[in-house]
Amino acid sequence: MTRPWFLQGRRTRAFLRNRTAIVGAALAVVFAIVALLAPALAPRDPLEQNVYNMLARPGGSHLLGTDDLGRDVLSRILYGARVSLIVGLSSVLIGTVVGVFVGLLAGYFGGFLELIVMRVVDVLMSFPVLVMGLMFMAILGPGMDKLILAIGLVLSPQIARLTHGAMVALRDMEYITAARSVGSGPWRILRRHVLPNVLGEILVMATLWMGTAIRVEANLSFIGLGVSPPTPTWGNMIREGVRWLAVTPWLAVFPGIAILLAVLAFNMVGDGLRDAMDPKLH
Repeated sequence: MTRPWFLQGRRTRAFLRNRTAIVGAALAVVFAIVALLAPALAPRDPLEQNVYNMLARPGGSHLLGTDDLGRDVLSRILYGARVSLIVGLSSVLIGTVVGVFVGLLAGYFGGFLELIVMRVVDVLMSFPVLVMGLMFMAILGPGMDKLILAIGLVLSPQIARLTHGAMVALRDMEYITAARSVGSGPWRILRRHVLPNVLGEILVMATLWMGTAIRVEANLSFIGLGVSPPTPTWGNMIREGVRWLAVTPWLAVFPGIAILLAVLAFNMVGDGLRDAMDPKLH
């Protein structure tokens, strides 16, 4: 059995030599720190209103200006990072657990189970991510917990397809056959011999889909199906800023830049991990 990717030092060195990946990792760390320390970093309460200071321009006591209710935009962006991080991590975790479970079972047992499960996965993958998110949110209803579950279900078919492909490539390997011959059961084989060898590919996919989860959350919040106001999220900040786009464009531009940087960071990290794992590059 080959060692998993995280035990192979050459892949770690390959990742560290990738400047793009390092920049992405640094941005992701900054994003996580901002999200965790938002109460300490935010200059004001993100829900505090000041009708005498509405639509203030960036600068002075309000570094990024204020919105139409006099709320500090910088504070709302910092707190919005917490929502994006929580939704992104939780939904990717749910999608990964569901997708890996489905993909491993279908790939290991094969036959009729594989045929039915993978056809369902193919049907789900045929829908755009946002359309699937809208469908699940329409069924589940509003709320952060429903949003996390919906995005997790949206991501799970992609991860199931990846895991199934890796499982099909491994199920006839000699060490899998040897494990069966000595009486190892399916769950032991999957846990001890298969999962460690597909963990690297799963991690790459999960990192890339972290950015997608943040983007989908922003899209759903923008159309009013995400986290309900007054909780600040980047999506509903853009929705509120669109009304004032001709007068105060920064209300929509600044949270849009935050989304761009967060998605870019996780995509750069995912690309770096994928390159580090590619044997053709070594």
